[in-house]
Amino acid sequence: MKYSQAKQGRVFVIRLEDGDIVHEELERFAREQSIRAAAVIAVGGADTGSRLVVGPEKSREAPPVRPLEHVLGNVHEVSGTGTIFPDETGRPVLHMHMACGRKDQTVTGCIRPGVKTWQVMEVILLELVETRGVRLPDPATGFKLLEP
Repeated sequence: MKYSQAKQGRVFVIRLEDGDIVHEELERFAREQSIRAAAVIAVGGADTGSRLVVGPEKSREAPPVRPLEHVLGNVHEVSGTGTIFPDETGRPVLHMHMACGRKDQTVTGCIRPGVKTWQVMEVILLELVETRGVRLPDPATGFKLLEP
């Protein structure tokens, strides 16, 4: 385990609107507000055609990992949580997973390929300050891992 300590900074209440791509809007917001790091929670709707990474094709495959992608075939209710930390260039990067449900079916995955807001998504963004956390490329996994 690796860890560091941070303090809570500003708290933002955000409403994403119909058609907004979640990660694109939140990363843009972070850049505009000079947010380096944050914890993020979201609730709302994901539109038809939204895409999630739902795991690697093989669990212990050597890099590059081939992700499995799931495309939502209809509107889903969503609940998500994630973090924002800068990459090696200083650009804020959102890593968020969402549970997307419709009727009695739920799929959970990483929103990076593009989750599109259906009507509205409410987001609470808790800025983290006094942290040196950064996402750095990890050759062993092929991911950009958080180095706290």
